Amino acid sequence: MMWDLLTLIRSAILIFASILVILSAIGIIRFKDDRKKVLYARIHILGIADVACILALLALYEPLLAVTYLILVPFASHAIANAYNYGEEKHD
Repeated sequence: MMWDLLTLIRSAILIFASILVILSAIGIIRFKDDRKKVLYARIHILGIADVACILALLALYEPLLAVTYLILVPFASHAIANAYNYGEEKHD
């Protein structure tokens, strides 16, 4: 009986995570490139997918991988935004 409850909770978390990934994909596609500062909006939307991935990893009993992901992804997002901000290309 207890394993059935845990299986239902894990399944609900995975379904919730997959819904977050789908919503973030729709948000990425919805933004047009002609908007100013669109990269920052896209990074923010990808933060939703990051949370979904962390929830999914926790539901799959991978806490070490989830913590590693939680620590490394903000650094990668910052590096992308910083490279865009100080890049050689001229952007408005």
